[in-house]
Amino acid sequence: MLRGGIIGFGRMGLTHFSILNNHPEVQFVAVCDSSSFMLKNIGKYTGVEKFKDYRKMIDRSDLDFVIIATPTGMHAEIVKYAIQNNLHVFVEKPFALNVRQGEELVEMLNGKKLVNQIGYVIRFNDVFIQVKKLLDAGVLGELLTFKMEMYGPTLLKDAKSGWRSKRKHGGGCLYDFASHSIDLINYLIGVPDEIAGSVLQSIHSVNVEDSVSSTFLYKNGVRGNLLVNWSDPSYRKPAYRFEALGRSGKIVADLHAFKIFFREATSLDGFTQGWNQRYVTDFVEPVRFYVRGFEFTRQLDYFIDCILENRPSGVCSFEQGFETDTVIERIRKNGEIRGL
Repeated sequence: MLRGGIIGFGRMGLTHFSILNNHPEVQFVAVCDSSSFMLKNIGKYTGVEKFKDYRKMIDRSDLDFVIIATPTGMHAEIVKYAIQNNLHVFVEKPFALNVRQGEELVEMLNGKKLVNQIGYVIRFNDVFIQVKKLLDAGVLGELLTFKMEMYGPTLLKDAKSGWRSKRKHGGGCLYDFASHSIDLINYLIGVPDEIAGSVLQSIHSVNVEDSVSSTFLYKNGVRGNLLVNWSDPSYRKPAYRFEALGRSGKIVADLHAFKIFFREATSLDGFTQGWNQRYVTDFVEPVRFYVRGFEFTRQLDYFIDCILENRPSGVCSFEQGFETDTVIERIRKNGEIRGL
């Protein structure tokens, strides 16, 4: 049995605990959180040892891995301590608050066979797994343009307090929300060569942005647009929409389905000229335990499998998370240069 601990027992920490607590090869032995209320109930209902100091938890609990689900501003110091103690690490997104922190953590892994993974859960979504395969196979021909949109009702009233309103803690739409879409662009299309026309707009927040728009440019001529807003009351929960246009066709996808258009007859099995619709139920691969979505279990099971099989993370590694942090920082600087 792998011995695990969780640092940060809020919404995501609870999600990760419930999923891995049902894993046949995992035993949670410790939880760390700053809330006395949470610690009281952790001890009452879970039976695991509880801590307020993550260092004491790591020092005393004889762990194999740790799940870090704190606000982003705390990620770097905790990840660093976990690596120093030779623990496998799963950390929520985004990786770190700046590229200097991320670069240091990636360098710390040199020579260490530690599984490392960032919680960019959409890479494990069934639809986007299929979209990735289609794009990698080149079925759209030469890629011309793409658009990534993400909308949600995260913040619908004026906000001046709480960690989400403080950039030093990782608050703001760019870090806490748009990072998912930026990482998905890196995954599907690649890291952009240039960032242009970035606009960071406040709607309800005072110190951070609530919407982000930016243009991604590539040396091969591909151009893409990022449009994200976490203050949209017309959505019940976060929603993604991705589309890509190539010389041979077009693909449009969200978390639940994709449709693909071919200009001419295609040899791709099961697809024809014109529009083709596929729903997630057509190809979904069930997981052993369901909470919030198949992708949440799939990402954590992948992390555990990498540990058990002694192989490096190929999806959502620290290095890939660092690449996403780099793009986030470039968008921020580009928006600030424009004075917006």
